[in-house]
Parts: sequence; C-alpha cells; structure tokens
Amino acid sequence: MVSDTSAPRLGLATKLLYGFGSVGYGVKDVAFRTFLLLYYNQIVGVRADLVSFAILVALCVDAISDPIVGQWSDTLRTRWGRRHPFMFLSAIPASASLLLLFFPPDGMSQSQTFWYILVVGCCVRTFITFFEIPSSALAPELTSDYDERTSIASYRYFFAYLGGVGIAFLTLLIFLAPTAEYPVGQLNPAGYETFAIVGAAIMFAAILISSLGTIHRIKYFRMPEAREKLGAWKTLVQMKSTFSHRGFLAIIAFGTLKYTSVGMTSALIIYFGTYLWGLNSAQLAVLTIDSLTGAFLALFVAPWASRRIGKRNAALALAVVAVVFGSLPYVLRLAGLFFENGDPMLVPAIFAFSAIFQMCGVSSAILTHAMVGDVVEESQLATGRRSEGLFYAANTLMQKSTSGLGVFAAGMLVSLVGITPGMAPATIDPAIPRMLAIAYVPALIVLYIGGAGFLFAYRIDRTSHEASVAELERREGAASRNADEIAEPVQ
Repeated sequence: MVSDTSAPRLGLATKLLYGFGSVGYGVKDVAFRTFLLLYYNQIVGVRADLVSFAILVALCVDAISDPIVGQWSDTLRTRWGRRHPFMFLSAIPASASLLLLFFPPDGMSQSQTFWYILVVGCCVRTFITFFEIPSSALAPELTSDYDERTSIASYRYFFAYLGGVGIAFLTLLIFLAPTAEYPVGQLNPAGYETFAIVGAAIMFAAILISSLGTIHRIKYFRMPEAREKLGAWKTLVQMKSTFSHRGFLAIIAFGTLKYTSVGMTSALIIYFGTYLWGLNSAQLAVLTIDSLTGAFLALFVAPWASRRIGKRNAALALAVVAVVFGSLPYVLRLAGLFFENGDPMLVPAIFAFSAIFQMCGVSSAILTHAMVGDVVEESQLATGRRSEGLFYAANTLMQKSTSGLGVFAAGMLVSLVGITPGMAPATIDPAIPRMLAIAYVPALIVLYIGGAGFLFAYRIDRTSHEASVAELERREGAASRNADEIAEPVQ
C-alpha cells in the first residue's frame, strides 16, 4: 500500500491539525520528565531514587502496550480507517489518569506512594499510547513524498514542544509563582495540582481536535489487504522479521542513546535552574521558551537540511552540533568563565545556548521520525506487509523507555550528589550542584555523539525511497490488472 496518488496534496490546515495532536503528548512528557520527580521528591517527600524507579518500572507496561497497539492498528478494518477509532477513544482515559497522577491520596507511606505512582503512571502512558501510536502511523498514509514527510514531522514535533513548553511556562510563571508562604515557587503544592487540571484539559482537547481534523483524509487511504488470523507465535515471528530492517535498527540505536540523554536533561534542568544557576520560577519560565524557540526554528531547519544533504546526514550533523551547545554553559561555569548567579546576562546567555541546542536536537529528531516513515516502503517490498503501526510503536517505545531511563539516571545523580528533600537553594553547599554538572556533561556528550555514530548504518536516501514507492505502485497496478482478468466473465 502506498498513498493514493490521486489524493490532493496536504494543505497547511491539515498539517497543522495533524501536528496539533502532539500538544497532549507534550503535556504528558513535561509531566513525567520535568515535574513528577520534583513534585514527589520535594513536595510529597518521597526519596528521589524511589520516585525515579517507579517511573522507570512503569515503562515495562509500555514495552507490552506499544507494539500491541501498533500491530492492532495495522490490522484493524473499519469505516473510520485503521487509526482513528483508537485516537478518539483515548481522549477521556488519558486526560483523567494524568489528573489523578498529581492528586495522590493523603497519608500514604513511601512504599504505598511508590505503587500509586507506578499504577497511575502506567495508566497515563498506556492510554496516551492509544492516541500517539496510531496518530504517528498516519504519517506514511498521509503522504509518500520524501520531503513532505519531513514537513509533517516538523509540525508534529513543533506542537509537541508547544504543548510541553506552553504548560511548563504557565506552571512556572503563574501556577508556581512565589508566595509569602512559598517564596521558592517550585515548592508550592497547589501549583502542581493546577498544572494537572489545566494539562488534562489541554490533552483532552488536543486529541479530539487532531482526530477530527484528519478524519477527512481517510477516504484517500488505500486499505491494505486483510491479513490472515495468526496465533501469538506467528505474530511474534512476523514482528521480528519486520524489526530486522537494518535502517530501522540504526534509528533505534541512535534514539536509545539520544533519548536517554533527553530524559536526563529534562529531569535535571529544573534542578540546575534552582540550585546551580539560582533562578526563581519566573526566570525558569522564561527559559522554558528556549525549547519552543528551538522547535519553531526546527520547522524550517529540518526540511531545509533534508533537501540539502538528505535526512540521514542532516540528522547526524545536527546531533553533533546540538551537544556542543548543550554542554557549553556547564563547561564554562565549571571553568569559571560564565556569568555569575544574579548577573543580568546569565538568563539571556543560558537561553541563547539552549535555544541552539534545542533547534539542532529537535531538527535531528524530526529527521529521524521522517526516516522511520521511509523505512515502511522498503520493508514492505521485503516482507509484503504494511507495518506503519509496528514501526512507530517501536520508535515511540524506544523514546519513552530510554527517556524514562534518563529520568531514572537523573534521580540517581540527584541522590548521589546529596540533594535531599526540602533542601533550600540559599543554604545548599555550592559544591553539590557543581558535582551534578561534572557528572552530567560527560554523560550528555557520550550519549549524543555515541548515538549519532549508529546512523551511518542507515542507507535510505531520496533516490532509493522514490524507487521503492515506484516499485510498490507497479506491483499494485499489476495485482489490480490480474484481479480484473480473473474477474472477467467467460464468453
């Protein structure tokens, strides 16, 4: 199956509505990567290693649910298409479970709180999977064009950052604003409850709007032939065959290391802002915009780089540039060459470095997301199966699992350097956040650069992709003609 060549090109409105669904996923990401560890560690009073371990263990459910949902959406046949039924049904349970995550019952012990985080966290991740996997798998069905796939991936990533950064900005600037009772706004419990209420509402709206906004394209999708009913063993064998594609394995290897660093960075950034840079919640709110700025610039950088040097080469080069700018503020501070805390140039300098880091990192992620779509046609030629759902399920699972591993690593580092629950920024030993930076920078560099090296094994370019699409169209045409000949009545 390839996209219907008679279908009209995707308009800007469709790209925007398709991408808008990722706002909800961005809200979920910010909850897990940025606020959840700090909330349960500093507000509820649970040990950081216990909280981060609960987040990590919750990912085991994703290891089961992601491929199941992906395979299920590949094989579903309804008048609403293969993907949209899952997308619509996910809205209420996904948003409701996010709300519950930040309203734990009072009076629980540390072990009981651990299980609460684990169970409710599993619910959030599983229900958002029922939207995110089918929605991601729509991309190759929406278009088979090499460059247009990069374009729609750009919108998807931009809106994911818009959702995450937007809710983080509101939370830090307004919900966690300092009060007389809580002069350090990040330690105000009520702010996290407001975050959960607003975030759940945004997630619900984003899922429904995106699902409704793309439903008109279903009539242009070519439904693949129904597959025979397979037992569990044969299904696993088919999945293994699908996932053995060399280019896809290269993307997974790159992403495994990169998203571990993303999870670690996301969880530590609020610790660095609070304890290393000495920033208040309003300044931290300003710094959240750097990632949105980077994501906005990536809307243009990723498609431009793809056209200039191809997706693989651009993703590799941008990953290297990203890590250079991401580590520089910490390296300069440790060397005594950066602005001191309280200097009016500190926040603008951190913002500039981080915006470039985000622009390059998001552009690289956009390109690899689009590369997964290009794997679909090449794999279909080899296996005879159209498996967008499985590929994107594995890719999303990798991102969630490894970013969760990064959050776990962040929790370990926080505990290791000696940041304890309730520790005030004004009284902390300055050596402690410096030790955190000393551990963080080498890990960031090794994970990013090491991951980028795996992309050399990805060999699909514009020419080979267009050849795969043409061959699939030829095969479909031949199969259609043969079916017509068989169906002709005997004279």
